[in-house]
Amino acid sequence: MKLPPMVRLARPEHWIKNVLVLFPVVFSLQVADANVWLRAIVAAVAFCLVTSGIYVLNDIIDRDRDRLHPRKKDRPIPSGQVSVSAAAAESAALIVVGLLLAYGVGIPVAAVIVGYVVLQTAYSLWLKSKMILDVMCIALGFVLRAVAGGVAIRVEISPWLFICTFTISLFLGFCKRRSEAASIGDASTAAAHRQTLPGYTRDFLTHLTTLSAGIAIVAYLLYATSQRTIEHFGTIYLVYTLPIVIYGVFRFEMLSGWGRYVDPTDLVLHDRPFQLTVLIWAIAAAGIMFFGSDLQGWIGQSY
Repeated sequence: MKLPPMVRLARPEHWIKNVLVLFPVVFSLQVADANVWLRAIVAAVAFCLVTSGIYVLNDIIDRDRDRLHPRKKDRPIPSGQVSVSAAAAESAALIVVGLLLAYGVGIPVAAVIVGYVVLQTAYSLWLKSKMILDVMCIALGFVLRAVAGGVAIRVEISPWLFICTFTISLFLGFCKRRSEAASIGDASTAAAHRQTLPGYTRDFLTHLTTLSAGIAIVAYLLYATSQRTIEHFGTIYLVYTLPIVIYGVFRFEMLSGWGRYVDPTDLVLHDRPFQLTVLIWAIAAAGIMFFGSDLQGWIGQSY
């Protein structure tokens, strides 16, 4: 069933990115607290509305360029299904309602989301035309999602939250550019669609995705073996999920290079092996975080 144009314009399939807002609940080991979940979920919903509003704004700005893209040309605005004035009204409404919800959770949450709106507006109007900075803006947007979740449930924002979220998001951002370049192919069309794409040559993107993938994996390794993490979860066993992380990162990079998916969200929603990898990591990580200490103690006693 095809969604109405105004709904598709908000890109609800991209709301999956805002699951990141809920991560601090799990990593702070507060999953049994209903009030904590309520605050985090409301913050996530606020982020869903605000990000949709930003997507609409971005589509308004990019409508002429999107008409040159093989897939984006069918979006509601470039295809003429939704007028610019109607889209502008939808964008404003989504952002305002999202900010009101965030304010209901707390002023700090609202402040983080305002920062996100400012950052992404600057990206849509200017920074998207600046190589490297364009992808860094995308990565910082994910960091702000995680920070909003931490602020919503009033836990300390760990440096590892910033490091791991930023590095893996940087990798995903460069994979998105690589996928765009592969799906468009023609250099002149790529330049008309996104100013930075001609500068992101195949070799350069290969270096960027490889480097950022390596940094992200090392960041996860350092997080899993840090004294702070070991003391928090009471076990060293989180490091043993590293092979799962490596496989997921490598598969993501491989599929992005093929240009099979126009956007990382499409890959996450449709690639079954990658979904299974995420599920296995989530189960393993959760089991280790909540039961790793008991397991480690039992293994230690058996020797």
